[in-house]
This record gives sequence, C-alpha cells and structure tokens, in this order.
Amino acid sequence: MPPRRIVTGRSQEPRKRFAEELHRLREQKQLSLRKLAEALGWDHSLFGKMETGDTLGSPDVVQALDQFYGTTPMLLTLWELAMGDPTQFRERYRRYMLLEAEAVSLWHFGISTVHGLLQTERYARAILAADGIDGVELEREVQARVGRRTLLENENPPHFRTILSEAVLRSPLPNTEAWQEQLAHLLAMSERAKVTLQVLPLAVGPHGLDSTDVMFLHTPDGTTVAYTENALRGDLIEQPTPVQQLQLRYDAVRDLALSPAESRNLITQMMEEVSCDPST
Repeated sequence: MPPRRIVTGRSQEPRKRFAEELHRLREQKQLSLRKLAEALGWDHSLFGKMETGDTLGSPDVVQALDQFYGTTPMLLTLWELAMGDPTQFRERYRRYMLLEAEAVSLWHFGISTVHGLLQTERYARAILAADGIDGVELEREVQARVGRRTLLENENPPHFRTILSEAVLRSPLPNTEAWQEQLAHLLAMSERAKVTLQVLPLAVGPHGLDSTDVMFLHTPDGTTVAYTENALRGDLIEQPTPVQQLQLRYDAVRDLALSPAESRNLITQMMEEVSCDPST
C-alpha cells in the first residue's frame, strides 16, 4: 500500500496541529497577540503559549476563539483530540493510557494520592511538582492529566471504582482552598452513576495492598490488565496469574472499606474540619 499523501502539509500530531491552527487563524486575521487578547479579554501570553504548544488552554478559551474566528466547533474538536493524545504523556504511561481509554470498567486502589481521573488542576500541579517536574514540562503534564478527566465526564463513561486509603485524605495540600476544592470534587464525582468511591480507614491496620497503588482495567474483550505504580516506576501486568492474585487482594481490601455513603460522610466531615481550622 502506498504511503498516505499529505494534502495540507500541516502536522499530523494533535497537539502541534492545534497550535498550528491557532497561529494560522490569527495570522489570517492579521492580528498581534496583544490585539487578540484585547478582543477576547485574556492575557496575550496565554495565546502565545497556546500557539507554541506550551499549553492547550481551557475549553472556555478555545470556545471563545472558535466564536471569534467563526470556526465552531473546529478548534474545540482539535483541542479535545490534543487533550486525549497519549503521546503527550511520558513514555512509560503511553501503553497504559491507550488501555485506559478503551476500558469498559476501571477499579483502583490508592495508598498515597487521588487518582489522576479525579484530580483537580491545582492538586495535579502540586503532586507533579513534588515529583520534581517544573517549568514548561510541568504545565504540559498538568494539562494532560486534567484532560484525562473527560473519560469520566463524557456521555458513555466506563464504570470507575476507587478505594482510597484514609492516608490520602489525611495528606492535605499546603493551600487550604485548593485542598477544599479537591475534596469537593471527590464528593461531586462520587455522586455520578458510574463512579463508586470508598475510603479504607487507617484503623483496619495492615492489608494485602498496603504498599501498592493498583488499577485494574477491564477491556472490551473480557480480559483484565493490572497496572501497579510507585514513585519511580509503573508496571503493566498482563499475565493472568499475577493479575488474579492482585484481584484477590483488592477484593479483601474492598471488604474492609467504608461503604460509599460512609465514605462521602467522612469526606464531608474532613471538609468541615478544614474550614474550621483556626490556623488557616
């Protein structure tokens, strides 16, 4: 089969294509970044970073650009493709990201942090910065992580279950407002029909997953893949025997966890404690 002929000469990579289109449309209008910013009410540096690919911007900004250029919904469509492009993630995550996007259900256990699908932007930035990521790379990673949330927010999301160690909720962000925002987001997501959130109390003591963050991805063909992670690496486990062993441990942990209703009550109580903390 002959190679596909490139008609436009523009990039085939979603993130680069989005940036190229933004630049092309502005040049077509013969506008400077400052003039565009004056017309739409955002800082000109934001549009500059979007055109260089350093950030993708928010859907509100993209929709405003679509309306301004008369391209609705082209730019928003390109933005969604860029947000969902697995190549923007670090190499070790890419295979996992492809499986996550195709899974019919996802079961998660977290010992230290909220899962990326449930993270707010400020929480994601704090967690990634703690990993030593900074500058342009930090902003790209934050945008990529926040973009993943659309998986649970679209019209036909997969079933998602997360069991969070109470330690996750006892490890707040330094910024109280950002931490309250994250807790509120957890509560809001837990009310969704296809999202189940449970908390594993610290009082249960040692258990089979007390050193393991794990996600089970149930694929359309009926197989289950596990992904385990620590601060240094992530491992995709596809062999049936170790996956089954991890599932048995997960089932035991789920039996020890609070019910979804009890878990929501605990998160609500923690939000009240944060708001009443005299040191904040």
